[in-house]
Formats: sequence, structure tokens, C-alpha cells
Amino acid sequence: MWTADKWKDYEVLDTSDGEKLERWGDYILVRPDPQVIWDSGKSDPGWRKFNGRYHRSKSGGGEWEFRSLPEEWQIGYGDLKFNLKPFSFKHTGLFPEQAVNWDWCADKIRLRLREKGQGAEVKILNLFAYTGGATVSALNAGAHVTHVDASKGMVGWAKENAVSSGVSDRPVRWLVDDCVKFIEREIRRGNKYDGIIMDPPSYGRGPKGEMWKLEESVFPFIQLAAELMSDDPLFFLISSYTTGLQPAVLHYMLGLTVGKRFGGNIEADEIGLPVTGSGLILPCGAAGRWSRS
Repeated sequence: MWTADKWKDYEVLDTSDGEKLERWGDYILVRPDPQVIWDSGKSDPGWRKFNGRYHRSKSGGGEWEFRSLPEEWQIGYGDLKFNLKPFSFKHTGLFPEQAVNWDWCADKIRLRLREKGQGAEVKILNLFAYTGGATVSALNAGAHVTHVDASKGMVGWAKENAVSSGVSDRPVRWLVDDCVKFIEREIRRGNKYDGIIMDPPSYGRGPKGEMWKLEESVFPFIQLAAELMSDDPLFFLISSYTTGLQPAVLHYMLGLTVGKRFGGNIEADEIGLPVTGSGLILPCGAAGRWSRS
């Protein structure tokens, strides 16, 4: 399992009975997690002294319970700063487990720039890019980034994270668009990218109501995105929280698309977060990675 274990401002303190106890900077949150099917007793005092707790409804959705929690605050990861805001369906605007993928991409970008020398460019496309964790990390590593998400609000939030991280002046395009239609237009334009990052949702709608269902759409989407790879591509990363997309499935799809065309190396695994109280690793989905080497 690839573990996001370099956080200082974030940690999973404990997990029990369908919930996880987390520290986000100075604040303690309790949020549902369907992976937590065990009961460890909830002995950590944070379970009773939380600043915010998301209560899931049996009829779907849920609501936050707040105790002295600001509307917005920041946490850092290395040189990066992220703005957090609790909102619908338990989210805070950041998936901390993705840091293990940010670091992998950033290492690849920095190595390519060192190898190519002065004046080199690395062009990265971030699809379903949400609030821009991967975008600001890639910008910080020196890449040129195109950030695409169907939600205007999420793209605006990503811009705020870029400002907070000190990378808003770097070469970046912020686009509110349907990812499939954007790729089709980029193919017609002849644009190419050295690295592609995607974190597709299980279900979703584009800005004009375009439907997306992961199991039906993801393989043709990867095929389409692979057409945007440059002649000397660097990496292709796909993440998934959908239970049916196990690491082996991600591996197979990359092998039949990017790997078939370029060779290179493919690996896939679960990603997770360390749990301070128990020493366990909390599974948080899976990722598939293709690279030249």
C-alpha cells in the first residue's frame, strides 16, 4: 500500500464503528468512513472533544455538528497551503491520502526538468481536478499545468489554494469544463501533455448536465486521454475511490492504453493513511501509475 505518511498538519487519530477521528491542524473532526467496519472502543478523548462531526442520515446525506470550528482555516503540506471549509456530504475540500500521489508526480517533474536543463518545460493536465491539490503540487515542482473541473466553485477554490501556496503566478490554465469534451477539443487542436493526472468521480455531471458513470465511462476516457500524451511522456496517474476499481483493474486499463503505446512501467496499489492510535493503515482507494521508468 502507498501511504501518505509525511503530513505534519493532518493525522488520523483513531478509527472505530464506521467513523474516523482526524486532526486537521488545530481542529478535531469526526467523519464517516465506510471502510471502518471494526469497533476499537473509541478511547481517544477526541471522540468526545471534537470541533466538528458529520452525522450521516439513514435516508441519505447528513449534516455537520459544529463546536467552535471556524468557517475556514488552513493546513500545510511541505511548501503548500490548503484552505479548508466543511461542506456537503462530509467533505472539507481536501483528500490528504492523495499527498502520496502528489509527491510521486512532483518527483517525476523535478527529475525531468533537471535532466532537460535550462528552458525545459513539463506540461501537465489535471482532470477532475477538484480543489487543486495535485495542481499546486505540480506547479510548485516547476510544471506548466492545465486544471480542468466541471465545477466553477471547485476551480475557484483551487485558485485560492494556489494563492495560499504561493504558486498563483506560475504557468497555469484554470478551466471549468466537461473533461471528455475538453479532451476531444484538445485532440482536434493537436495539443499534447507530458503528464496526465485524473481522479474521476463515481458519478457526476458536466457543466451542461453531461452524465458520467465511472464503470461505464472510465476505460474509453483513459483511451481518449492517452491520445494527448506527448512523444516523450513522463507519467499517467489515475486514482479511484470506487470499490469495483481494484488496483489490478487500474493496472490492466493502463496496460491496454498507455502501456501498449509507450511501453514503460506500470504499477498499481491501494493508497492509505496511517492511524496514530492503532498503527493501522486506513485504506482510502487505489491508484494506478504509468511512467517511462
